[in-house]
Amino acid sequence: MKVRADRVCVKGPHGTVLPPTSLTVEAGDLVIVHGEPGPAVTAFGLALTGRMRPATGVVTLDGDTAAAKLRAMTAIVDAPGISEPDEALPVRVVVGDELALAGRRAGRAEVARWLTEHDVAGLASARWENLEPAVRTRLLTDLAAARRGVRMLVLDRPDRHTSDVTSWAGPAHEHAGRGLAVVVLTATTPFDALPYVPVRLGGEDHS
Repeated sequence: MKVRADRVCVKGPHGTVLPPTSLTVEAGDLVIVHGEPGPAVTAFGLALTGRMRPATGVVTLDGDTAAAKLRAMTAIVDAPGISEPDEALPVRVVVGDELALAGRRAGRAEVARWLTEHDVAGLASARWENLEPAVRTRLLTDLAAARRGVRMLVLDRPDRHTSDVTSWAGPAHEHAGRGLAVVVLTATTPFDALPYVPVRLGGEDHS
C-alpha cells in the first residue's frame, strides 16, 4: 500500500487554507507532519484520506485517484469537530460507538470484553474528557485500527492534549510495526522535540 500526496492544496472562502504539501507513506511507515495550529493541519488529514477534495494537487492510493477507495482504507483519528468523541460521554459509550463503526458487535458484553482486553475496564463509566491523554490516544487508535479494511491511520494533533510526545508516538509506532501506514499530524509540539524529522505543511516529498 502506498499513499502519495502530490502538492496538495486546500483553499477556503478567504484564501489558501493549506499550502501545497507533498508526502509519500507506505505500509509499515510512520510519518509525522508538522504545521502551525489552525485549520491547515486537519485539512491536510482530510485531503490525505480522501475526505476533502483538494483545490490543486492529487492524492493517490497505489496510483489510483478514487477517493472512495481511499476513504474505505483509511481512518482519521480524533480530528477536532469531526471524529473526536463527545467529551461528556462515558468511555463505554465511546467504545461501543467505535466498535459499531468498525462493523463489530457492540452490545454491553462486547464492550465490557473489549475494555477488559485493553486493561481499562475500571474506566467504563468515566467521562471521556477525564481520560489521561495517553489512554485517550491509545484507545482511539486501537479502535480505528480495528475497522475492517483500514490500512492507514491519520492521528490528528494528539499533541493538543499533552506535551508528552511518548503518549502518542508509542501507539503510532506500534501500529506501524503491525504493518499499517501511520501519519501523525502535529502542531503544538516544538519541531526539535519530535521523534522523527517531520514533513512540514507546505513542504515537499517524504519517501
